[in-house]
Amino acid sequence: MTDYSDTLLADILRQTRTIALVGASTNPERPSFQVGQFLTEKGYRVIPVNPGLAGQTLWGQQVVAQLADIDMPVDMVDIFRRSEAVPPVVDEALAAFPGLKVIWMQLGVENAAAAAKAEDRGVTVIQNHCPKIEYSRLIG
Repeated sequence: MTDYSDTLLADILRQTRTIALVGASTNPERPSFQVGQFLTEKGYRVIPVNPGLAGQTLWGQQVVAQLADIDMPVDMVDIFRRSEAVPPVVDEALAAFPGLKVIWMQLGVENAAAAAKAEDRGVTVIQNHCPKIEYSRLIG
């Protein structure tokens, strides 16, 4: 499913505090950089995940190589990866964060099997949407 109510999206964005952003980039031209920067400016703690950038600082946080390297609870995992690369990210997220509330797949990113697996574990899944766009549209 990729048709979500405005109420659901707004509730997620209001209740989320800590986001792990998988596929983070230091290139300001990349959507993953722009979304991470925007969410940071809106008060979210955004933890960048990218093995090629591990150890660097982005959005005031140290970049980690993998989700398992994050040593704090995460509310949402925001995935900037190709659809076919989503299943192992979802598996890692479910293993790393027992209390995970949301897996959010960016515009153009959908994977029904991975979504079903997360939903079976009680995690809300959003596919083919951008939290920056939805935040601007629903919250301001």
